[in-house]
Amino acid sequence: MEFFRNTNIDFLGKKWYFLAFSLVFSVAGIFSMLFWHGIPYGVDFRGGTLVYVKFSHTPDDNALRAAMDRAGLRNAKIQRYDVPSNNEVLIDLDVQETSEQALDNGKNKIIQTLETNVPAGKSDLNNSSSLAIKNYLMDKDPMHLGSDADQKYTQQAQAIVDARDKGQGGVLSSFDQLKGSVDPAAAGSLPDGFFLSDFGVRNVEIVGPQVGAQLRKQALLATAYSLAGMLIYLGFRFEWIYGIAAVVTVFHDTLITVGAFSLLNKDISLTVIAAILTLIGYSNNDTIVVFDRIRENIKLMRREKLSEIVNRSINQTLSRTILTAGLTFLTVLALYLFGGEVLRGFSLALVIGILIGTYSSIAIAAPILVAYQDWRIEKGKRPVAMPGRTK
Repeated sequence: MEFFRNTNIDFLGKKWYFLAFSLVFSVAGIFSMLFWHGIPYGVDFRGGTLVYVKFSHTPDDNALRAAMDRAGLRNAKIQRYDVPSNNEVLIDLDVQETSEQALDNGKNKIIQTLETNVPAGKSDLNNSSSLAIKNYLMDKDPMHLGSDADQKYTQQAQAIVDARDKGQGGVLSSFDQLKGSVDPAAAGSLPDGFFLSDFGVRNVEIVGPQVGAQLRKQALLATAYSLAGMLIYLGFRFEWIYGIAAVVTVFHDTLITVGAFSLLNKDISLTVIAAILTLIGYSNNDTIVVFDRIRENIKLMRREKLSEIVNRSINQTLSRTILTAGLTFLTVLALYLFGGEVLRGFSLALVIGILIGTYSSIAIAAPILVAYQDWRIEKGKRPVAMPGRTK
């Protein structure tokens, strides 16, 4: 199947337009990283506390931000999580302290900020552990169990937690919702010591700053090693200029992708790094396809100028490039639109990277080969052996 047959587009003739396009987006990304938003590290890299909260009603983001500001949590990020109908919010607290106790205090401060109008002497059932509920029941002993109290109330406390988390999605709006799951005597005693807030903390993730710094280092090393590996492989498989062109192209793609995240102020997490590493391989594969066709055509068109050979090679692989990139793009676009908040950063990196990676294989990598050849000729040096090594 082919979309284009016998195309004759002068891609190299438009190289200055391509250069201008790349410069605009690269410089915009660099300026954003240096002066505007910086590199928006996610909690994986900078350390902090992520609190996943479910509300019994549609949360008001502005009210939540105002509450965070009043509590002194001015760097907290608030964003909707999962599908809107689930009323779930992700609160990201930027914590600079290094001790686990300080991180726990940050988590507890978020919970205390969300709890308003707390009745004196009562605990929040929606955010109480099974152990806290069990201890309360043991003190009250509403079922008059005597010696069997420990085991029985452990079961009742777990039944209450299961009814809350599994049956009601993490938030009880009424004590009546425990009927049928908990002993009536135990359920009837709960209003004396507990109240029901309008939210429940579903999960808490804590990453210390030291761990975040280590992850940043490992992410940079993983990217650098992948670029070095490609340079070595292409240097031996083709010529060193091919490897250099491919690495410059992939660096261009990575810079624009990271710059786009900075411009959009989207967090860069471990999943985004995984997407970037995926794009390095994807973009390099597309570049190698063009390079391989160039190498084949050089053997067949020895009397032609390199620029004409490169143009012919790009046109010959254009249909394959459009088909492959187009189908991949549609897949990751669907992932971005319907994959949910958890995969949003990962899929956004893929969407941006596939577009830029496909563009750079044509507009960046191939012109570098021609520019290098022209430079050698201009300096009076022997043109590089472009056909490369034979198998």
